[in-house]
Amino acid sequence: MKIIDKLYTRVKERGFICIGLDTSLDYLPDIMKKDKSIDEAIFAFNKEIIDNTYDVCACYKLQIAYYESYGLLGMKAYRDTLAYLREKDLISIGDIKRSDIAASASQYALAHFEGDFEADFITLNPYMGMDSISPYEKYIASGKKGVFILLRTSNEGANDFETLTTDNGEEYFYRVGDKIKELNDKYLGESGFGPFGLVVGATHKAEIEEIRKRYKNNFFLIPGFGAQKADSYNVYKLLRDLNGGVVNSSRAILKNYQNYEDGEGKIGHYARLKAIESKEEISQNASL
Repeated sequence: MKIIDKLYTRVKERGFICIGLDTSLDYLPDIMKKDKSIDEAIFAFNKEIIDNTYDVCACYKLQIAYYESYGLLGMKAYRDTLAYLREKDLISIGDIKRSDIAASASQYALAHFEGDFEADFITLNPYMGMDSISPYEKYIASGKKGVFILLRTSNEGANDFETLTTDNGEEYFYRVGDKIKELNDKYLGESGFGPFGLVVGATHKAEIEEIRKRYKNNFFLIPGFGAQKADSYNVYKLLRDLNGGVVNSSRAILKNYQNYEDGEGKIGHYARLKAIESKEEISQNASL
């Protein structure tokens, strides 16, 4: 089964939530850090989240910056978490947002599609041009790997460049998306989706319907829900029949235990509750 079809099936079976393992030591209770090295503590926290949520989410996204900031021990936790996800046959997204060309991009592909830091999907920044994407294509052509490419991001500064008007009167991000669509359509799976996904933030409601219609065969990674407070209806409109995308939530799920008096002993339990609650909040828009 191609990885994009596997992701489609996981969404169908377990829901569209993607749990962001953007794990900071600040999120961990003191008891979990006691007598543990940095890598041990972070991995223990991640494992607690994974073990309690794997059947109510489609995949897990690891933002590499949270691990790089702790140096070698942080990257050991990153490696160990990815290995644990593979061991449990769970889908991983390495949120690395690389942007480089030629030999350098090939080395990034080798680093994150093989070896210690292997993930099923990775995120890429396309703004150096299509030659920053093509070095990953040989892995994607195998059907075993996929990418999510930045298109319309959820941050406020996205308007600095992504919405600049091009010579045909459209916003710049549509030109990027059209190039990725062309590439994606070469590799469509049985689900009707291809492995060149797009990162589309749910905080920009003006373009949502056009983006979903225009890139109907691209799977979306949808940030902005949860701590960034994107409207659940906007998120729903970026999905296709509650599939065709995964909705990332990180802090809202990881730190949910802090909202309860008995939370420190039930971190995974409250993460699970928040993941289910998030899915239900978005899904209820189907009846509107």
